[in-house]
Amino acid sequence: MKDLLRTNSSLQEGVENILNLQSKIESDASNKYLAMASWLDRNGFANTAGYMYNQAEEERSHFLKIFKYINETGGIAITPTVGEVQQEFASFKSVFELALDNEIAVTNAINKVIAKCRLENDYATEEFMMWYVVEQREEERNARRALELFDLIDEDSATGKFELDVQIAKIGSVE
Repeated sequence: MKDLLRTNSSLQEGVENILNLQSKIESDASNKYLAMASWLDRNGFANTAGYMYNQAEEERSHFLKIFKYINETGGIAITPTVGEVQQEFASFKSVFELALDNEIAVTNAINKVIAKCRLENDYATEEFMMWYVVEQREEERNARRALELFDLIDEDSATGKFELDVQIAKIGSVE
């Protein structure tokens, strides 16, 4: 069966390409959070593992939202390949240092999508991507809050690890 040709689309090829790249970045973020959740689970941080499983699911929904948008606008969404994902982490805190670094990288990538939309005068896609701009402020704030908790609670004691596990799991639940 021949693929349907999509000739009636306002989605510019350059915007379609960068959206496909962004959908891969979101998919990769989901996999990274899933690996973090698994590590946390294996190391006795069940509450925080639950938080990270939720983050993985949220990132997957971000991926799907872009993926579907590409198709809805007449583009061709490319299913991202799954690459290698870091499985081991040096410490409880290092998981959140990496999470913050990843969120900042996602923010920077979203900014590149917005810049491309402006260059191509693609106002519809720019408006669509503004949801991600707002979402990334929350994602970065939550990752920073987790790291702040490591400054407030002693990770080196068993009681501190327990308290961190409880408190980090609450991040984002109270706005």
